[in-house]
Amino acid sequence: FGNYISRFFKWEYYLKLINVKLHKIDSLSIFMSGLVMSITPGKMGELLKSYLVKQVNGTSISKTAPIVFAERATDFLSLTILALVGAYFYDYGKNIIILIGVIIITGLIIISNKNLFYRIISLFTNIRFISKHILKISTAYESSAKLLSLTPLVLMTLLSLISWGFECFGYYLILTNFQTQIDIFWAFFSYSFATIVGALSMLPGGLGVTEGSLTLMLVQKGLSEHNAFAATFIVRAVTLWFAVLVGAISLLFYQKRFGKIIIESNTVKSEKTQN
Repeated sequence: FGNYISRFFKWEYYLKLINVKLHKIDSLSIFMSGLVMSITPGKMGELLKSYLVKQVNGTSISKTAPIVFAERATDFLSLTILALVGAYFYDYGKNIIILIGVIIITGLIIISNKNLFYRIISLFTNIRFISKHILKISTAYESSAKLLSLTPLVLMTLLSLISWGFECFGYYLILTNFQTQIDIFWAFFSYSFATIVGALSMLPGGLGVTEGSLTLMLVQKGLSEHNAFAATFIVRAVTLWFAVLVGAISLLFYQKRFGKIIIESNTVKSEKTQN
């Protein structure tokens, strides 16, 4: 639960940064409902939160959608830091992690430089989709630039390190039940590395790839295939699938309060249940 608490603090911080006002109970309800989309590739399905915010207070989706992007960017940055330290210490997967780090930093540089960003966008204005949605793109960019400016980026990356630290520590606690000599530092590294590889696969929840990476790394450390599979199954059950379950329950409660969610032509309509 420490993971969820720190992530909620991040969500609240970002909302405040772009001047989106929500009652705490509504904000928590929306945040928890978004967890149901943890299974989507890169968790980008958590854009659902932007639809829910619009339903509650009318804030445009283009204004709040960058929060999800900022959450993922700081998640990737923190995971890359954890994995990079381990990659050098254990001499495992350094090139992959360095490449990921370079890509993330390049993207952040582009976003942080307004002139550079709009120059790049201007190259694609002849594309109908871009020209049609240029206002929404500009709104989304302004929010993104604010969310990923230096101070918020550093603070939220540190908070993400804490958040992922809780998950990595949970993984280590699971491993201690298998009478293995794996130390806590390797647990942090291997979990971070496998999570990144799974996310890059763009499969829903990194399914198959994350599990395969974790199992392989455990076998390489001397665990039997049976124990490696069991440890992987448990950690995924109490992280990914537990989050999806919590999100599904939260979404049901949300709909009882605000009505059913209908996503149609980029709009959200509320159908209040008839008494």
